[in-house]
Amino acid sequence: MTVHVRERGDDDPGRAAVIAGRRVGGAVLRNRAKRRLRAALDVVAPPHGVDTVVVAAAGALTSDFPELCNQLQRLLERSRRRAQATA
Repeated sequence: MTVHVRERGDDDPGRAAVIAGRRVGGAVLRNRAKRRLRAALDVVAPPHGVDTVVVAAAGALTSDFPELCNQLQRLLERSRRRAQATA
């Protein structure tokens, strides 16, 4: 998966969107990947003041849920650090 973040400059709760392209698979597989990533975002909440876009990959369908949450957490932290470094 790929994570893009953008600092909003306020302290409102973080917002997140999940997208999945055709590379993930047919409609059923894309929807399943998006549901799994939304559930992971419920566990690993996006930080306050940040807009987040998560782009699903085929691995979101096969990895176990705790590993999916760990990967998402790492990507969120790394993307946020990069966004702060460029600001």
